[in-house]
Amino acid sequence: MNLKKGDIAPEISLIDINGLPFNLETLKGKKVLLTFYRFAQCPFCNLRIHDIIKNYDEYKEHFEVIAIFESKHETLKKKMDTYDSPFRIMADRERRYYKSYGVGKSFCGMLKGMFFRMPSMILSMFRGNIPLYVDSSPLRMPADFLIDEDGKIEIAYYGKDEGDHLDIDSILPNK
Repeated sequence: MNLKKGDIAPEISLIDINGLPFNLETLKGKKVLLTFYRFAQCPFCNLRIHDIIKNYDEYKEHFEVIAIFESKHETLKKKMDTYDSPFRIMADRERRYYKSYGVGKSFCGMLKGMFFRMPSMILSMFRGNIPLYVDSSPLRMPADFLIDEDGKIEIAYYGKDEGDHLDIDSILPNK
């Protein structure tokens, strides 16, 4: 079941790639951009992570960023350690939180992304994000949730294809 504006964000309790515990409840009082990705070597996911890191100084004034991948912890850590991310990144291999947030799969979305986002995919692969090891469903679609200070969902964005994410600039004030 998809979440919508006004719903209470389901609790999340995971270990991040640095071995530190994370609980969404600890971010009450702050806005949070919770973003669900596919797998660690996904070219589209890595482009998005790279862009968020590049613009993080601007984003951190407005919200905390939390990233969750459907990969094995070890695989995700190995890949994400190359980025030195300033925000928390976690693995949900059991898909517990993918289910509670209604993050789905789509064969058509996978094909649509590969076809219509081919230049982005090639750019990411040129940067070294070649999906040689896929440790989760390639049919998984991304999803983004902007959660307010009280833990309620302000925006629930379910990607229509494998590279479709919420436009972060659209949620920044004065943009």
